Amino acid sequence: MKELEPGAEAGPVRGGAAVHPAGMCVGAGHMVVYGNPAFVAAFGARSVGLPAREVMLGLSSDAFGVMDAVLKRGHAAARWVRLGGEEWRLTVAPRVDPGTAEVYGVHFHLRRRERPA
Repeated sequence: MKELEPGAEAGPVRGGAAVHPAGMCVGAGHMVVYGNPAFVAAFGARSVGLPAREVMLGLSSDAFGVMDAVLKRGHAAARWVRLGGEEWRLTVAPRVDPGTAEVYGVHFHLRRRERPA
């Protein structure tokens, strides 16, 4: 990690929650219960509380197939999907109740494919 010079101020962080949409969904309908700032910027503040298929417009349908599979099987999965005409890496992992070991939802992360310089 790069050290700051004495008296220097840290600049803004590029990446993370500011540019990579992420969220959590519950149930077979994938109701969005949390979206980070990038998710809200991409899909709107009103997206939280609604089914992912209704609010994540522009996301290719195979993305929801990944979410369905993770919810059903309880194992993480990832694949390249389309969003807004670009390729994004979707990573989905199960949300598991620690008391019952029941998979009750998923959390996901989208990262845009970087283009060669």
